[in-house]
Amino acid sequence: MKPSGDDTHVRPLQASAWNIANALTILRIALVPVFGWFLLHDDGQLTSYRLLAAAVFVVATATDRMDGDIARARGLVTDFGKVSDPIADKALMGMAFIGLSIIDLLPWWVTVVILVREVGITVLRFLVIRHGVMPASRGGKVKTALQAVSILLYILPLSDPWHAIAVVVMTMAVIVTVVTGIDYVLRARTLRNTSPRAQAKRERRAAAAVAVAETAAREDAARGDAARGDAARGDAARGDAARGDAARGDAARHSAGPEV
Repeated sequence: MKPSGDDTHVRPLQASAWNIANALTILRIALVPVFGWFLLHDDGQLTSYRLLAAAVFVVATATDRMDGDIARARGLVTDFGKVSDPIADKALMGMAFIGLSIIDLLPWWVTVVILVREVGITVLRFLVIRHGVMPASRGGKVKTALQAVSILLYILPLSDPWHAIAVVVMTMAVIVTVVTGIDYVLRARTLRNTSPRAQAKRERRAAAAVAVAETAAREDAARGDAARGDAARGDAARGDAARGDAARGDAARHSAGPEV
């Protein structure tokens, strides 16, 4: 596409939202209720349904990696994918943690801590998006991996030694979740203070402050000039009055004449 007139910037064409990467994202969203139904069936007491839930979770988690790789490799990154992919991730993980707490396999406080962090960071991303995009950190990727592994270990009907491993991995996941949440908050604060938008805002405030100071200085100078003018006019008036009084005194003495 050639630019017309003075428009020299043309936004590149974006891939269609109807592509394989977004289809995998939609599939992951569609698998969330299926996974939840298998996990919660008969309060999670049936081994067969627990295994089915684990299988669906593995497939859904695999699509999370596949859709991103395909979108980047084939140039299929779209606005729809940017929005729907994190929604699909949060929906899957949220269903897993809530489901595990409902069937009494995971303490509710763990679910609350993780969900508050996930929702809070998502909201924070939207709040600072005017200043820039916060990419996923290495810690965030480690957090996601630990959460996925720990969830899978809790879902599978494993023996006690494996349950102990699941507890350890989940503990690590909670710690990394909290630490990376704090890191995201600090990064968001830094981004908000150092982005071009923030710098431009500070420059506008500084320019406004300088303008106000210059206006105040001009007003002070004008008031000083006016005061000095009033003082000069007062001095001149007093001098004229004094000279007038002296002249009238001299005239009076001359008109009186010498005494005999």
